[in-house]
Amino acid sequence: MTTRKSFYLVREDMLTDAMEKTLAAKELLDSGKVKKINEAVNIVGLSRSAFYKYKDGIFPFHTMVREKIITLSIILVDRSGSLSQLLSKVAETGANVLTINQTIPLQGRAHMTISIDTSPMKLDLDALMDWLEELDAVKKVEIVGTGS
Repeated sequence: MTTRKSFYLVREDMLTDAMEKTLAAKELLDSGKVKKINEAVNIVGLSRSAFYKYKDGIFPFHTMVREKIITLSIILVDRSGSLSQLLSKVAETGANVLTINQTIPLQGRAHMTISIDTSPMKLDLDALMDWLEELDAVKKVEIVGTGS
């Protein structure tokens, strides 16, 4: 099994200044008040490098609660039935597959991304990822994005 990043719920007063400013910059961008990252970081008093360091790792709680679509990156062994087995496992959870992108297999492995609607899932996301990693054909599973 591979190790993956864990997620934590942290009280606002425990965040670093850079994290709080990253959230403020993201809010400016999401609201449309500014169009460019440079503008947002200047307004909140944050460096671009700090913004890029935290932007993909910190989210307001309310946005994570409403997330229903996730994109997974998966390394899959290239053998007959591997993709079918993976998709069957996803279907068993009740999740709905929205997109699949797979590379041409090289050295016996293929990289794929799969976007799924998790709202009808019967189990939590960690359990899904553990379940997928138990498949012989799956070598690695990571979350690469979320959306609603």
